Amino acid sequence: MRILTGATLIDGTGAPPVPHGAVLIDDAGRIVKAGPQDEVTTKALPNTEVIDVSGLTMLPGLIDGHDHLAGHGYSLTSRWGLDEPQSTTHMRTAAVLQQTLATGYTTVRDAAGLDAGFKLAIDEGLLAGPRLQLALSIISPIGGIGDRVSPSGHICCMPPSPNVPSGVANGVQEVRNVVRTMVRAGADVIKCATTGGASSRPGHGPKDQAFNRDEMEALVDEAHTLDRRVMCHALGGPGLRMAIEAGVDSIEHGCYLDEDPELIPMMAEKGIFFVPTLAVYVFHRERSVPHVQERGRVLQAHHIESIQRALQAGVPIIAGTDAGSHQHGINARELQYLVEAGLSPMQALQAGTGWAAACLGMEDEIGTLESSKWADVVVVEGDPLEDITVLQQQDRIRLVLKGGTICVDQR
Repeated sequence: MRILTGATLIDGTGAPPVPHGAVLIDDAGRIVKAGPQDEVTTKALPNTEVIDVSGLTMLPGLIDGHDHLAGHGYSLTSRWGLDEPQSTTHMRTAAVLQQTLATGYTTVRDAAGLDAGFKLAIDEGLLAGPRLQLALSIISPIGGIGDRVSPSGHICCMPPSPNVPSGVANGVQEVRNVVRTMVRAGADVIKCATTGGASSRPGHGPKDQAFNRDEMEALVDEAHTLDRRVMCHALGGPGLRMAIEAGVDSIEHGCYLDEDPELIPMMAEKGIFFVPTLAVYVFHRERSVPHVQERGRVLQAHHIESIQRALQAGVPIIAGTDAGSHQHGINARELQYLVEAGLSPMQALQAGTGWAAACLGMEDEIGTLESSKWADVVVVEGDPLEDITVLQQQDRIRLVLKGGTICVDQR
């Protein structure tokens, strides 16, 4: 057994911090008990390893609910894998996985691009990285964001990998077939898009619809039949409403939810999570091409209003960066941006721990420091409830445990 003692404990449930807390971990990597040190130490066996983390803060391993770990740039050559050998790209992705874990992120839902081999490599101990939940590819119709067409109208010269199948689907039966193909290739979650995005080509923007209602209902039905949740890229307009009415499990981005007063109450009623991905829009406003910068500026006030209304309505807000093509290793910035958008620091931490675990359907396994869950723990110098940005400073991440195993040790 192993016990972490002395730190202030933030357990991810939203409960007040526990001064002089402790977390007791069994040999299988599960939490035996977490709480006040005096109570927890009574459960420890005589030969338990004691790790004194007094003066620091313990919290659950952080979760990014929307990342693209295999993305390494927005250029077409990079996104299509044309600018370097695939082996180099895979090594680059492996380094990103290790970096992400080192920043305290013990679980990531990858929203397209990463194939199941990386998850297998981590599970087998060949590579250090976070727990992964994979989407593989974005499912959309011809002309949607998953359609790899260049400005000249040509499709990518390289065929899709069988490990990351094409997500282009048209018509009800083809949509069902592509969902099945994703599951066969190892998808843990189904990612789809019912609108364009801020970074989409000119003429296909945040409120332009993709898929029709029959196709979308078929996609959700097939995914749920195969016990897969649906995460849906949807920014605004009729495509956003259609996704919510079809019963997706999470709305990704949701920038214009505020424009239709029925949508947020509908999300609350259906139990749909909201993953606003603020970090990517900061990038778009500051560093993208002109038409994307303009879209980012126009949607900003709507995005913040949507988050605040969702929070008031009881819709769970989930931290997700949409990192990858813009920058890796900055996952904790999303927590800062959520606080700036109106969440309390405790709510932002829940968005990146307990609430995020529920969005992934993993609330029985991770997300909070409670008995029987995996001992995914981050020990940080400083108090994130006083200054949420301490989680962005890697030199202040003193310990990272995943399943009870120490992955980072900077004591």
